[in-house]
Amino acid sequence: MKKILIFLLAFCLCHSFAGAQDSVAVASPTADDSLVADSVAVSDSLPWTVRLRQRLDSLVASPLLERSQLGLMVYDLTDDSTLYTYGHRQTLRPASTMKLLTAITGIETLGADFQMKTSLYYTGSVSGGTLRGNLVSVGGMDPLFDRNDLAAFISKVRHAGIDTIRGRLLADVTMKDDDRWGEGWCWDDDNYSLTPLLYNRKDDFLEALRRELRRGGVVIVDTFYSSMTPSQRQRHFVCSCSHGIGELLVPMMKDSDNLFAECLFYLIAANTEGRPAKGKQAANQVKRMIQRVGLNPGDYRVADGSGLSLYNYVSAELEVRLLRYAWQHREIFDLLLASLPIAGVDGTLASRMAKGPAAGNVRAKTGTVSGISSLAGYCKAPNGHTLAFCIINQGIMRMADGRGFQDQICNTLCE
Repeated sequence: MKKILIFLLAFCLCHSFAGAQDSVAVASPTADDSLVADSVAVSDSLPWTVRLRQRLDSLVASPLLERSQLGLMVYDLTDDSTLYTYGHRQTLRPASTMKLLTAITGIETLGADFQMKTSLYYTGSVSGGTLRGNLVSVGGMDPLFDRNDLAAFISKVRHAGIDTIRGRLLADVTMKDDDRWGEGWCWDDDNYSLTPLLYNRKDDFLEALRRELRRGGVVIVDTFYSSMTPSQRQRHFVCSCSHGIGELLVPMMKDSDNLFAECLFYLIAANTEGRPAKGKQAANQVKRMIQRVGLNPGDYRVADGSGLSLYNYVSAELEVRLLRYAWQHREIFDLLLASLPIAGVDGTLASRMAKGPAAGNVRAKTGTVSGISSLAGYCKAPNGHTLAFCIINQGIMRMADGRGFQDQICNTLCE
């Protein structure tokens, strides 16, 4: 009798173990939609973090990743802990999420109160309304300088008692080197000219100045203008126009404006390593930022500030580390968060995630170049925690595939 009882007990234990194994199998990731649905249903009673990992496991089982690469990292900023990773240390091309590196480095090195400045001087002397000398415009790499700012310049010239100019219109563009394109930019892209003296985003400042001076009643006897500049000791100040770094960040991030990102990139160099500013100097400052967040700068490649370059290589881990650093430093975080596109609301996310848990919640920088789609930023989890995430899809043939995958990830983080 005792032997029979022992046999029955052993049989029951084996049966229970087999049942437990079956439940694990049902909950494991699979490409079959019905089984994924079962997995989610079974896991509803588990803690949110466990359910999140199960759902992300199901998403990274997508056939999309059989023919492309993925770098993914999700970090709980409130708990200061990693929630999920997949290929997070692979070096991939970031596309426009490279602007996150530029923005965070820019605020850190220049400060939240930094001002971009375009200035106007004259040389020689003014007598009887006539300037016998040159009018010198000094570029400060400000892409926001527009018609209203130029009108203010003309008003200041008239206020200085000048109605006739017997001299040249000169451009001081010594703030930056002579390179007009970024390293690794494609020749057939519609690239902006990277000059320190900009008017309405274009490299025609002096022509616009000449035109508006004449409209303002200033006679220019000699219409010749050039980039040759006299010594600063010979200059007399007329006026300047300034715009803050916060004003620059909004179009740079929400609209993914490449020119604005490159201006900030060179401003970083000019204000840390001297003039003329060079791209490699700016890259050095970004690399110092990478070191500051605890990673090895030698593991990555920084070629430009906008993400247009084919030579940029970062990782999902790097971008999340930088997002974490920003979150920990309120001066950086406030400016950065205000500039990021909001899902379903504005910027490059206006038409994405307009419905569902991510709508109005996700604030993130998008990235798109040929073969690359990326998204990195912040969101609030259902438990009230703030999350940082980075998703880089590389080697995809249709951008919609990458965006759809990223939107699924984001909705999963927010539900």
